[in-house]
Amino acid sequence: MQRRFLITGGAGFIGSAVVRHLMRDTDDRVCVVDKLTYAGNLTSLAPVANDPRYVFVRADVADAARMQEIFASYRPDVVMHLAAESHVDRSIDGPAAFIQTNIVGTYTLLEAALAYWRMLPSEAQRDFRFHHISTDEVFGSLDADGCFSESTAYAPRSPYSASKAASDHLVRAWHHTYGLPVLVTNCSNNYGPYHFPEKLIPLTIINALEGKRLPVYGNGGNVRDWLYVEDHARALLAVVERGRLGGTYCIGGRNECTNLDVVKAICALLDDLAPNRTIGIRESLIAFVADRPGHDLRYAIDPARICTELGWQPQETFATGLRKTVQWYLDNRAWWQEIRAHIYSGERLGVPA
Repeated sequence: MQRRFLITGGAGFIGSAVVRHLMRDTDDRVCVVDKLTYAGNLTSLAPVANDPRYVFVRADVADAARMQEIFASYRPDVVMHLAAESHVDRSIDGPAAFIQTNIVGTYTLLEAALAYWRMLPSEAQRDFRFHHISTDEVFGSLDADGCFSESTAYAPRSPYSASKAASDHLVRAWHHTYGLPVLVTNCSNNYGPYHFPEKLIPLTIINALEGKRLPVYGNGGNVRDWLYVEDHARALLAVVERGRLGGTYCIGGRNECTNLDVVKAICALLDDLAPNRTIGIRESLIAFVADRPGHDLRYAIDPARICTELGWQPQETFATGLRKTVQWYLDNRAWWQEIRAHIYSGERLGVPA
């Protein structure tokens, strides 16, 4: 049976990967709802733009009337909620947008979904899913040992992670209080093609290609667990199709690496794939800068539940995924050069006071 997916934030990094996956590997229909803020990019959806199963609607998830209209007209079977402000540094500079989109927007979408779900016939109610996509940052920071899991207590430490924690709690409350069929996932750091170049990996790739300095916060010892975005997209579809109603799944790549080692690995790949005599050895471009305020030391996810219950496994190691990512930025310069020229030039965000 052909399903109708409503994907909020579908022009963003992870959202567009999910859309491309659905269009490529299923017969389902997709409606993308995106406000097209700085990080929303319709070029990321160009590979599917002419598919008759795809439709795009520019709208804000915090606009209650528009959300009600979209539910009524499109009549989705599955909602995948990815619309969010997502950059910690930007949340330090301006937390209000994070409260509005991540908390108020999620509440507004839940209310529209609940009203729509209540009007469905019983069989359609049973099959409907509201899938909320979140982050491991809601769990706070780890020391050198241990991993986040579905039973880890919430301890958000930035405006961004606090806003995502609040949205997670709202989604679960709408399930327990009103019976809305929900799923929640918390993922580790994503990377891959079409990643907006404010984040560590794409920023480092582009700066290194341009011979600019490669900023590393503090001493570069902060650790992240890296998840290739295509692996994440497959995991999200597995949760929609086979996840336990009301359940939570942590999704990680089992690829822990310090920020400094990530930057060094990118330098080595570019020296191999795109050597430049003028720039020289790119590791010489590394520059340690003032640390991010409240910078969490370490994130790591134990994905045992999704692996055991749903049979998902990441297909990429960090080495294979990073090489694919670097090659994509080499092959798609027009995509990121447009962003550099008109949207974000690579300046430091979240500068310590």
